[in-house]
Amino acid sequence: MTVFPTQPNMPPQPAIPRPLAGMPTMPAAMTEVSLSADDTKRAQALAASIRARFAQTLVGQDALRESLIVTLVAGGHILIESVPGLAKTTAAQTLATCVSGSFKRVQCTPDLMPSDLVGTQVFDFASQRFTTQIGPIHANFVLLDEINRSNAKTQSAMLEAMAEGATTIGGQRISLPKPFMVIATENPIEEEGTFNLPEAQMDRFMMKAVMTYPTAEQEARMLSMLTRRGSDMIGPDTITGERIGVGDVEFLRQAARRAHVSDAIMRYAVDLAATSRGAGTRPIKGLASLVRLGASPRATIALTRIGQANALLAGRDYVVPEDIKAFAHEVLRHRIILTFEALADGVTSDQIVDSIVETVPVP
Repeated sequence: MTVFPTQPNMPPQPAIPRPLAGMPTMPAAMTEVSLSADDTKRAQALAASIRARFAQTLVGQDALRESLIVTLVAGGHILIESVPGLAKTTAAQTLATCVSGSFKRVQCTPDLMPSDLVGTQVFDFASQRFTTQIGPIHANFVLLDEINRSNAKTQSAMLEAMAEGATTIGGQRISLPKPFMVIATENPIEEEGTFNLPEAQMDRFMMKAVMTYPTAEQEARMLSMLTRRGSDMIGPDTITGERIGVGDVEFLRQAARRAHVSDAIMRYAVDLAATSRGAGTRPIKGLASLVRLGASPRATIALTRIGQANALLAGRDYVVPEDIKAFAHEVLRHRIILTFEALADGVTSDQIVDSIVETVPVP
């Protein structure tokens, strides 16, 4: 055995204690704490109160409601796409009024500047000092209406807030409140005065929900609900029922992180994302001619977090493949970039996701 000489002027290094036999080597903060029955019951009760408030404002948009709730519990951001008049803004306002937190709405326009969103520094002549005035993005829930109308510089400010949970005003870093959730909407049919979201910002949204037209029966129920309510405005006073607190949202998010994810479920999430990139255990033939860019590893994380949140809301302390399959389209559709040939042939990203879900074997 080679012995290295000790340097003369070096102070003695403290000895690193070794774990005793039989003791775990993993830190206590990293050990997995399973969910208790009381935690799952409380989570289901909180979700039921949120759904009860949604029933007073939305008709026939159950998929969107569940996407919003699951994204809230998973701790992500959501992008809602639909043509005008399908209650995108109403759904976002309803979720915000379910929680007794702060809510801000920003109507995005081409002349919206980053300072209008983040905030700026204003010189106070009385004190001869600059004071920081924070913008509307410093809220628990932020609705970015028609986000694709904002310019690239403003979109970059949104990306910083969504990615880092903080903003920079005059060189000063200001943390955003917790919980923080961005609910963005976009109109897919208008092109004049719009700026397509870059792939980097699209990837920051955990889910992308696409709304469709309601049926005739659902539309009639919507009119009946509006006439009974007597007001078209959505606010905390117009919706009855119990509101959950900010602490309840933090409980839901921490409880969802404790839902058990087996190795087989993790491999399944990885296989779904890898298959979109032309790899995976069962690669799809001809996918390279349709997909220019597949889902990133952030999609794998999103699938896992969404699966944990869905399992918690279902009253389970473990994730099953159906938890991930239920939201595979919402997680993957905006992360798959199609080729020009696929767009010319009318192929959609949802069709690609259908092929991926059918091809990848379920554990």
